[in-house]
Amino acid sequence: MDWNRVEGNWKQMSGKVKEQWGKLTDDDLTEINGKREQLEGKIQERYGKAKDDVRKDVDTWYDRQTWH
Repeated sequence: MDWNRVEGNWKQMSGKVKEQWGKLTDDDLTEINGKREQLEGKIQERYGKAKDDVRKDVDTWYDRQTWH
C-alpha cells in the first residue's frame, strides 16, 4: 500500500475520508494532514472502535479508491 499518495493529495482525499467517516471534523482532518496513524487514531476516538478494526476499515477504504 502506498499511503504517500493519500498524503500528497490530502486536500482532495480529505473529502473522501469525510464521506466515509462523517464524525471526523474539519479540524480533525486538518490535524491528520494525510498521516495514516493520525487518521486511525481519530477514527478510534470518534467511533470507539478497536485499533485492529480501524486498520482494516482504512485498508478497505484505501482499496476501494479508484486511483491506485
